[in-house]
Amino acid sequence: QEQLVESGGGLVQAGGSLRLSCAASGRTFSSKTMAWFRQAPGKEREFVASISCSGWTSGMTYYADSVKGRFTLSKDNAKNTVYLQMSSLKPEDTALYYCAASSGTVLTAPRYDYTTWGQGTQVTVSS
Repeated sequence: QEQLVESGGGLVQAGGSLRLSCAASGRTFSSKTMAWFRQAPGKEREFVASISCSGWTSGMTYYADSVKGRFTLSKDNAKNTVYLQMSSLKPEDTALYYCAASSGTVLTAPRYDYTTWGQGTQVTVSS
């Protein structure tokens, strides 16, 4: 069974940067799409970004409008790890960030398509 472990969260001032990592272990060959979601207190879990991990679309990415131009998602196949580079952070980016994996290939897939989830890493942006 695949497992996902996030790291890299922390406290940063507005305008700063953080890089989140998601290391996958286990049956990683089954994951064709990896993504990040986030959940702020009292709010629904929302999509942040996704990346294709297989086939001719490998490396293609998709971003939520709220992070486009500020966040960059990348992957290192040799390490089975995806990275979320976050720049120009805003207080509204404060949330628990989750890594997720799907056996599907649609980058815009809804949350319920992701069957494997990490425990989350907290990102707090102070104003």
